[in-house]
Amino acid sequence: MSDHDFISGSKPIGIERGEGVSLYTADGTEYLDAGASYACTPLGHSHPAVVEAVQEQVGNLTFVDSSFPVQSREDAYAALVAATPDGLDQAWFCNSGTESNEAALKFARSATGNSKIIAATRSFHGRTMGSLAATWKDTYKKPYEPLAGDVEFVPYGDSDELADAIDDETAAVILEPIQGEGGINVPPQGYLETARDLTNEADAALVFDEVQTGMGRTGEMWACENAGVTPDILTTAKGLGNGLPVGAVVVADWIADGAASHNATFSGGPVVSAAVHATISTLVEEEWTTHAAAMGDYLTSELEAALGDEVREIRGEGLLIGIELKRGANRAARDLAMKHQILALPAGRTVLRLLPPLVLDEAEADRLVDALRAVIAPNPEAQTES
Repeated sequence: MSDHDFISGSKPIGIERGEGVSLYTADGTEYLDAGASYACTPLGHSHPAVVEAVQEQVGNLTFVDSSFPVQSREDAYAALVAATPDGLDQAWFCNSGTESNEAALKFARSATGNSKIIAATRSFHGRTMGSLAATWKDTYKKPYEPLAGDVEFVPYGDSDELADAIDDETAAVILEPIQGEGGINVPPQGYLETARDLTNEADAALVFDEVQTGMGRTGEMWACENAGVTPDILTTAKGLGNGLPVGAVVVADWIADGAASHNATFSGGPVVSAAVHATISTLVEEEWTTHAAAMGDYLTSELEAALGDEVREIRGEGLLIGIELKRGANRAARDLAMKHQILALPAGRTVLRLLPPLVLDEAEADRLVDALRAVIAPNPEAQTES
């Protein structure tokens, strides 16, 4: 593989199988997956509970549309609602994170009768037309403009700017509790609480995009629980089916009661529903969220000790960690893969993003720290000797 392949985003590593936190090429080379394909496998690769549930379901019924009751779908709905904060009692399945955010914006406009959407700078909510309109980065948007209108951006984390933007024409404020693609940006203490108060006062919907932050990644099932804030609409995807393509929207009753017609052909298919039920049940019953909190504390403290002044900042919650580098993140990701068989992800030009499966153990965390130390803070004496 060449430098250009990694810097341009292509990763010419032919993956044949996965198990736990590891991915393997055809020749048996093992890579520690510190990105979990953008947080898509919280239980690790090929988790037995998910594999068994999917195999059993696909053998019984591969697909029937959502107008027919199916037990795996009912089980998945029940597990998802039970795992979300109190007050979010109705759920709808879809196929991806961007689709869940599309639905959230539609539901908010329908339920409130307003059209204005407030989003944040450095946000990422997806690449379909509606969610793309609420995404900050021009690189993603310009080729497809004009996008859906009446979207206003405010600086992420600035409560005063948010207060100034919300008015009686606001349908929704959509925020990531921690920004992922934008650089693992953690909001100031009290920001999410303020957003909750302001939207309540304006009778607007508060939407939390937990596509990347959810499913136990931050040490709670949902990142908003760390702040003690419940939105009106919560969106999720990525890790929801432990690698299968599925998203969901969970809403308060007032949103559901005011929502107009919305559906999708593959909403809540039996096979993905079986994966959702198995994933959520395993995360909850085996307390992997608690493990993620402990491992996140361990990994962060070890990284701070190892990297010290070599990086600008280490931030995040649980096993959602961003390392802000003094040099390019793409090159660091390339060196980790090529020299140390570690797969990590950039989040912008200078932030290296760590999203390992929640089943990561201390030995695997130590391997990750050692590789990062070698790439980011190499020992000049060791380099000279070698």
